[in-house]
Amino acid sequence: MIAYKFDYKVANSIEEAFSMLSNAGDAGSFISGGHSLVPAMKLRLAEPEILIDISKIPGMSNVSIDDEVINIGGLVTHAEVASSDIVKNACPGLAECAGVIGDAQVRNKGTIGGNVAHADPGSDYPGALIAFGAKICLSSSNGSREITAQEFFTGLFETAKEEGEIVTAVKIPAASSSAYEKFPNPASRYAVVGIGVSLSMVDGICQSVTIGVTGAADHAYRAIASEDALNGTDLGGDNLEKAMSAISESQEMMNDLVASAEYRLHLSGIMLKRALAKAKSRL
Repeated sequence: MIAYKFDYKVANSIEEAFSMLSNAGDAGSFISGGHSLVPAMKLRLAEPEILIDISKIPGMSNVSIDDEVINIGGLVTHAEVASSDIVKNACPGLAECAGVIGDAQVRNKGTIGGNVAHADPGSDYPGALIAFGAKICLSSSNGSREITAQEFFTGLFETAKEEGEIVTAVKIPAASSSAYEKFPNPASRYAVVGIGVSLSMVDGICQSVTIGVTGAADHAYRAIASEDALNGTDLGGDNLEKAMSAISESQEMMNDLVASAEYRLHLSGIMLKRALAKAKSRL
């Protein structure tokens, strides 16, 4: 489908963006890379009358690290996340995740802030960000705040982001033993199931593990029951089987034309096993 007619404005500062949105009221919407909003507009799932382009706002396009925390501006593209030496060294699982989003065109235009704000259930970032202990940085005309990724994703295309807020950055603690594995839809390349893992082991015994799941349910979630099954173990044998079986975390698995709920549950366990092995190899 072809997008309908709309007005287009460019904001050159975050203050100007908020002013434009205030003037537009309910008719306005922010846009950066456009790879989440424009398809929704074509399908009439979203119908803003005024698009406010925030891609020119300075200070939101950088990747940096300070005191073992990676700061990724909301306008950083997926390709930039995937190729960043900072990300590859400090959190390789996140670089892996960004590198398997969509195709080259999507990765070169889509931004991490737009992706996170859109919260598609098949999107790769949400599960990975939950696993890696990320915080989502939000700003509005009323101020700024941070919220954990685990609390941010709340439902099908639903987040804790309030009306008028922009995702200005994502902060991720350094996690060198991190990994991301997914089973992609061969047509769309969205995750049928994607698993992020951050792992700490001492003398072959798991001291802590964080697991984020995307694609399986209506929103990304943390698999705490699987984590409990693995903590204090060598990640093998019956303990691994328990973790794989508990991966649904009482979530209702999606059942659609792409995959049945039973198949998604099975895939989640397999992707967990692969992600754990990859994270372990990086210790």
